[in-house]
This record gives sequence, C-alpha cells and structure tokens, in this order.
Amino acid sequence: MTDMVVQVSDLGKSYRISHQGHGGYRTLREAISAFPHALAQRALRRQPGPADASSEEFWALREVSFDVRRGQRLAIIGRNGAGKSTLLKILSRITEPSRGRIVLRGRVASLLEVGTGFHAELTGRENVFLNAAILGMSRAEIRRKFDEIVAFSEVERFLDTPVKRYSSGMTVRLAFAVAAHLEPEILIVDEVLAVGDAAFQRKCLGKMREVAGQGRTILFVSHNMAAVEALCDVGILLTRGRLSFLGDVRSAIGAYAAENSAIAAGTVDLAAHRDRRSGPRQYAQFLRLSVLDAHGQPTGVLRMGERVTFRMEIDVQQARDDYEIGVRIGTLYGIYVHQLVSNWEGFQSIPGPGPCVIDASIERLQLFPGDYQVDVWVKRQGEAHFSDDIVLEALRFAVEETPLTPGPAYFKRYSTNTEVYVPSQWRLIGSAPNV
Repeated sequence: MTDMVVQVSDLGKSYRISHQGHGGYRTLREAISAFPHALAQRALRRQPGPADASSEEFWALREVSFDVRRGQRLAIIGRNGAGKSTLLKILSRITEPSRGRIVLRGRVASLLEVGTGFHAELTGRENVFLNAAILGMSRAEIRRKFDEIVAFSEVERFLDTPVKRYSSGMTVRLAFAVAAHLEPEILIVDEVLAVGDAAFQRKCLGKMREVAGQGRTILFVSHNMAAVEALCDVGILLTRGRLSFLGDVRSAIGAYAAENSAIAAGTVDLAAHRDRRSGPRQYAQFLRLSVLDAHGQPTGVLRMGERVTFRMEIDVQQARDDYEIGVRIGTLYGIYVHQLVSNWEGFQSIPGPGPCVIDASIERLQLFPGDYQVDVWVKRQGEAHFSDDIVLEALRFAVEETPLTPGPAYFKRYSTNTEVYVPSQWRLIGSAPNV
C-alpha cells in the first residue's frame, strides 16, 4: 500500500473571463435584445461558441504537481491570487480541474469558507448533525461525538439558536469542531481560521497537531507565517498559478519572503495599494512612504544600530490638532515588533488642507537581521477603532548585521499589538513637492 495519500499531476484550471464592451453589466432587456444579433454574428462567422474578443482564457492553476505522504502537514502559501483557494477547491472536489489528475486516498474533510454546509434557518444543534452527515459521518458516530464537538466549539449557550444569528466567529468555531472530529485521513483548512480570536486559533492549531500526530494528513492555507511554521513541516509556494517551490516549511517561508521583498528602492506610491488599504480617507490619506537610512537616502536595506526614518507624504483634507499617525513594523510572519505613534511623542497637529511631509525617526534601529514589513495609519484620536486611512504591508525592508555598541533599551507594554516601546522623534518637514 502506497504511503502517498495525495498525488497531484500536471494540474490545471482555466476560466473564461468576459469583457463587456460598455464597461460593466447589462440589463435583462439589453441581453434579450442583443441575443438575435449575437446568433447572427456567430452564424456569419460559422463559429459554434462564444469565441470572440469579448472574453479571454485565464489559468488560475497551470502544471502543478506534488505528492503528500501520510501524516505530513503541508502548507500552501502564496500571494493573493496565486491559486491557493482554487487548488483547495479542486482537492475538495468542489471544482473540476481543466486538466491533470489528482488521487486522494482516504476520507477528506474540508473547511474552506465560513458556514459552508450550514443552513442559516436551522439551529446549531441541527447543523451539527446536518454538516457532519454531509462530511460522511454516520448518525451513530455523530451522537457519540456530539458532546465533544459542542465542547470544542464553545457555543453551548447558543446551541438551539438559528445559525443565522451567529457571528462569523461562532460559525467558524462550530464548523471547525465538526470537521476536526470527523477523524478524516485528510483535513483541508483554508484561511478561514483567521475569523476566530487568538485563543481559538491556538486551540485549532493544537487540534490539527493532534490530528497529524494520529497519522492523518493536513493541507493548510494561511497568510500567517507564524501559524504555518508552528503547524507544518512541508510547504509549497504558488506563484501566479504555478508551483515555484516545494520543500521544508522554513525554506518555503523564506522563498515566500524573497518573492515579497521586491521593493528595494525604499519608496512606494501608496495609491497603488488598493487591495491592502481601507478607510474613508475623509480627513487625510497617504500618498507615499519612504524608508530613509542614516544619511537620509531612500533604501530597502538598513543597518542595525543606525538611525532610520519613515517619511510619509500625506494629503490632509482638514487641519486638526487631534491626529494620530502610526507606523507599525512587523516580521513577514505577521508578528508585530515596533509601533511608532505620533501623539505618544506629543506630535498631533497637522496644518492643511494640502499635502505635507512627516518624518518618524528611530535614533538606533534595534532590529535583528531579517526582512520586515510596515503598516501605516492616520486617524483622529477620539476614534479608537477607526482609521481614516490604513495601508497594510505598505512597504518592506531588510536589516543587515553590523557591530553594535551597548545602548539603552526601552521595554514597556504600550499596546496589545507590540511588546517593545522604542522612542521616536516626529517633525513636520513641509509641503510635499508636486504631489
């Protein structure tokens, strides 16, 4: 009997993307009126199908091949749009591949989207039986494991409440509890666990390690590299639908970090970060972000112990004296290290309206060698959980090792996001030139 429980050979998945000539959607009346014309055009061209310039073929996956052994914990990582979710849907038999072959040996349980397989009108109790039956559990098996499932999900109080009244976190708790107690040979988990709180995520990771310890196989997709490294032993990296790396999980994470460290000039135009940006931008919005070295030059590589400056060009809609501007530094694993906040240092007034340049500097960079990423936000101080403009993963930089002389360290719990307070200096440089 082969030890391979998942075998993927030359897998490909294509979609046909339509392009409407007048830039969007058509009404039903327009579609009906255009139908005779479309038929006439096809007849004149003698083409049986809709192969015109208004559509194109898009390959979400192409030439993907890999094997997974029994008991392995495989991480599938890659940037948004790399094909991770498409691959999991094919492995879960939700989507048919366009080409290639997959072989799965054993019972499969999938957790891909919050509430998949749940009926909104049924109670949590009823959905446990429904979802478990869909996943292949017998009624006797469900009854035997019911109390354990409910205890794991921590939704006992709401067990007889319709699922439509559950929060997304409650729904994913119950869904994961059912899938994890199915005792599948292969457990497939997407980024859905990010919906739960930190304590429940740790609980889920522990359960998946327990499942793997019983000789079962896990396929795990996540952007949280710390969770990936803690759970998985093997990783594959998808790049634009192709498998670009297969190996041990640490090397896979390193390949992913290298792929995402393409910003080396030290300056980025934040207008292009639409997929990682949120907020109404009613009072202010970021235009550009730069990392400056000790000599004031933009760079993507910094040195330990030297001065670093984060230069932000901000378009201010309203002059106010209650602004909060933040710069958050984290690892590529998603662990925050430093957080610089303007009003902690007494800087909170910004003139306006119009563009301005603001510097936030650290006198001595106390980061170990490695790759880091930067989030930035601006908001009014009274709005605790609301950012007027926030850009995640706005910029990346690397730190290289240099000899350090002894210096002061400032450790203080200033927030729940980071563990180290580092003093910073803030100043208004002036108006941004030609922004």
